[in-house]
This record gives sequence, structure tokens and C-alpha cells, in this order.
Amino acid sequence: MWDEAVTRYDFGPSHPMDPVRLALTMGLVRAFGLDREMEVRAAPEAGESTLRLVHREDYVAAVREVSADPGVADGSYGLGTMDDPAFHGMHEASALIAGQSVAGAEALWHGEAEHAVNFAGGLHHAMPGGAAGFCVYNDAALAIARLLELGAERVAYVDVDVHHGDGVQAAFWDDPRVLTVSLHEHPRTLFPQTGWPEETGGPAAEGSAVNVALPAGTGDEGWLRAFHATVPELLADFRPQVLVTQHGADTHFEDPLAHLAVSLDAQRAVQEACHRLAHEHAGGRWLALGGGGYSVVDVVPRSWTHLVGIAAHRPVDPAATVPDAWRDEVYARTRQPAPARMTDGRNPVWRDWEAGYDPADRTDQAVLATRRAVFPLRGLLT
Repeated sequence: MWDEAVTRYDFGPSHPMDPVRLALTMGLVRAFGLDREMEVRAAPEAGESTLRLVHREDYVAAVREVSADPGVADGSYGLGTMDDPAFHGMHEASALIAGQSVAGAEALWHGEAEHAVNFAGGLHHAMPGGAAGFCVYNDAALAIARLLELGAERVAYVDVDVHHGDGVQAAFWDDPRVLTVSLHEHPRTLFPQTGWPEETGGPAAEGSAVNVALPAGTGDEGWLRAFHATVPELLADFRPQVLVTQHGADTHFEDPLAHLAVSLDAQRAVQEACHRLAHEHAGGRWLALGGGGYSVVDVVPRSWTHLVGIAAHRPVDPAATVPDAWRDEVYARTRQPAPARMTDGRNPVWRDWEAGYDPADRTDQAVLATRRAVFPLRGLLT
């Protein structure tokens, strides 16, 4: 899913969410010829009825108002804050990103595609009644809500952004049809200060929210271990009809806004795992979204180009040399040199959960806290 106009989602030159990361990602996708290996579609903006599947009417009206006149934004509804400054066309740009995710979900449900990617999406912090954390409309939640409207009975959402997927969790807190799983930096050290293991879902959906809160400094092995110790078992039990995943690249060790130490190579390994799990447990139906990521040149385009390649069944060789045309584009847009290859040069590994559990390991402690909190509610532990 791609429309050049998604780059109009722009909070200004001093904001860390620079839309150049989207343009550079699409440029790298094209440089590797991946756009010729799949259908590239654009979808219209999400309309009022679609937005209201998740967002309140008064909030959508407020976004429209500040979109027309950013000067009226006063912080109400989270609009006009440091995280979410108001800008002209805010509603249109936000609704356009949401429209791409919703259209991708519709294509999966109607059998028009097996996989769909919207790396401009993954704006997982937006709440039903407010903007938060650089997110205005929650495209991930809207895509899931649309799937439910179309008749889906079980949708799984797996979020590996460094920040907790709080907005998606909130949207489906009491809905047993949606399983939300979030692996993120511990709320003690990072926004939005939610995503504790004890957050397991509402009274009608206990066990439908799963949170793995990882200590700052967690690297490849711990991050992969946390993923494989939770996600495959949960998906095998839940048997989703569609898998929606969010691949924020801000877990990377170079990201300026967080404190995990994950490599591009581990991010790619999780993308490959999500692809495999979609085929094992969701009939292959996989909607993959972007998310955070603020090391704009060094990490984000490479990470999401790997995601696109995996979804297209044309994975990019991590040892591949970055095309010269893209390196020129990077310099023209940013005056920065581009990385030479599609890898960080790491060899990420993970240990079998049960055989390798170490009670002194802080990441293992985090995983165990999640398993103890939510797995019994799903009948997976006695």
C-alpha cells in the first residue's frame, strides 16, 4: 500500500518523526526492484464511518478543525502538543494512512492478496478520543475493526515496536475476538508507561492482552527469546483468521528515543518469523505495518525494505550492497551518507525457552512474568 501523499503526515522540521523515512523506504524498495514483484496499490482516505469504528465522533471533528486551522489547537484531544503538533492537512494525511491499512485488510479478507504491507502505518498510540505519541488515527486498530465488521471472528495483533501498543490494546481491551501481544521496553523507562504484564484484558476478555515488558538494554538474543517464548504458542492456541503485525524499527541500538539494543538482523528475523507464523496459524493472511523508528537513514528504510521483500516472497539478501541510486537519493534528501549494506553484521541467536531458562536473566524474568500473568487465563499453564 503506497501513496506518495502519506509523506504529508509531517509534524514539522524539528519533530523526530520525519516523513523522509517513508520516501526513503519506498525509494529503496524500488531500487531493489521489489515494486515489480508485487502489486503496488493506493487507497483513498478512510471515511467518517470507517474512522468511527474506533474513534469518537467528537475527536474526529476536532482533528478536522485543527487540520483546517492549526492555530486553534490548544492541547485538547492531544492535538497541538509537543508530541502531536497541529499542521495543515492533518486530518487528510492521517486518514490517508489509515485508509491504506484498512484497504490492505480488506484485500486480505476478500482473497485479493495473501499479504499486505503499509509501512506508513502502525500508528498504534492513538486512542478512541485523542492523539498521542505521534499518532492521530490508529490505523492498526481501524484495520482490525474493519476485519471484525466484515465477519472475522479471531484477529491477532503482534506489536514489536519499542513502545507499548497501548492504543490497539485499549480499542479491544474487552473484546475476546482480538488477541493483542506487545513486546516493548519496560514502562518504568519509556513512554507510554503502560504495558505491564498484569494488563491482561477486560472482564469479558481476560487473557486477550499480552504484554512482555523488556528491560532497557535488551539485545538480540533476549529480544528474540522473548518473542519465541510467547508469540508462537499464543498464536497456535488462538488460531487467528488474520495476523496483523506492527514493526516499529525503534528497537534498534541506534534509535535516539529508546533504550533497547536490537540489530537490524534481529528485526529481520522477527519479520521472517511473523511471515511463517501467518502461514502456520492464519491461513497466510498477513497485514504488516510500520511504526516508530527515528534513526531515519541508517535503519528505518533498510528494516522496512526487508519487511516488504519478505512479504513479497523476495527477501533481500542481508549482505546485499545498497544500490547506488538509493545512496544518491539519501544524500540528496538528507546530506547524509547511506549505509553500504542491508545488514548490521550481527548473527542474532535465541535459546530454547524451557531448556535455556536462566532465573538470573532479567529478560527471562520479564518473559516469565508475562507467562505467569496471562498464560493460565488462556489455559496454557496450570
